[in-house]
Order: sequence, then C-alpha cells, then structure tokens
Amino acid sequence: MSDYIFLFDMDSTITRKEVLPEIAQKINKLEEMRQLTEATMRGEIPFKTSFLRRVKILSDISVREVNDIVADIPLNESIAEFIRENKDRCYVLTGNIDVWISGLMKKLGMENHTYCSKAEVVNDRISKVISVVDKELMVKQFVQPLVAIGDGDNDSGMVRMADIGIGFGGVRPIAPSLLRSSDFAFYDDKRCTDFLWKLL
Repeated sequence: MSDYIFLFDMDSTITRKEVLPEIAQKINKLEEMRQLTEATMRGEIPFKTSFLRRVKILSDISVREVNDIVADIPLNESIAEFIRENKDRCYVLTGNIDVWISGLMKKLGMENHTYCSKAEVVNDRISKVISVVDKELMVKQFVQPLVAIGDGDNDSGMVRMADIGIGFGGVRPIAPSLLRSSDFAFYDDKRCTDFLWKLL
C-alpha cells in the first residue's frame, strides 16, 4: 500500500463548473466574470490580482446565498466519490474563499482537509479578503509523497512539485502551463479516478 497524499483543485476538477461564474450569473455579471476567469486560467493575469477583482464583482451578494449556490454545484461524481472514500488521504487546495465553500466541503467530508483563501464577513457580506492561498507554497508543507490534480494555470506549481502531477481536462481544456508540468493528463473523471485507485 502506498502512502500518497492526494491534493485536489476544486473548480472544474471536483466541480463540473467554475464556481465564480455560476455566482456571477445570479447578479448579471457573468460576462465580466467569465472574461476574467478565462484570462486567469490561461495565465494572462496573476491569480491573486484576478481573484481579488472577481471577489469585488461578487461583493454585493450575501455570503449565505453564495455558500448555498456552491454547495449545490454539480460534481464530477467519480472524483467526489474517491475523495469521500479516502478522506484521510485527500486534501482540497483552492483559491476560493472559506466562507463561500464551507457547505461544499462539508458535503465532501473535507471540512478539516481544505486549504483555501480567507475573508472577513460583516452583515453577511465579504468586507475584506484576508489571504489568498498560494498552492505551490502549501504543497511545500506536506511531508509525504504527493499526487496533485488540477486544471488551471494556478495549479501548475502545485502539480510540478508533486511526485505525480495530473492535469484534468474533463470540464475545460487543461491550461498549457499545467499540461507542461503534468506527468499524466485525463479528460474524463472516471478514467482519472481509475488511475488514482491504482495508486492507493
């Protein structure tokens, strides 16, 4: 039995949709959000800069409402099932904000296995972002062998530093920088998890 720890990106890896555009749709800011998200995934805008801009776009929507929307987002079920069945070996690394994703993390059983960005909330609105997670820095803190799975440019550092790096293109095209850093690429969540099960 291996002692790999499995690190998962959230958006378009665990979920079947990008989370922030889904929220933006509710307040008619979808096009603005989509352009920012796509440019970020391609690596044209630094993740932190883009993320703070995207949070600002969504600052008018209540934290509770966002959490409900995120908790109901469809998942790549094979990946979600792998995580649920191997909770002690899996971690979620996401740039998304703690107060927005707590419902979804609870659904996955990952409440205590999540590294994410943090925000301050006043009157059910995000008042300020406290920190934006750096996935590459987080990976450096793990001491066991790692398998990392992601889809976007901001996953490339995490995947490059892992013992086994996987690009996942089941929802959207794998970012070119990530593809260059990956040992494997999968375009279907079932095939991806078949491979993960073999690593246990």
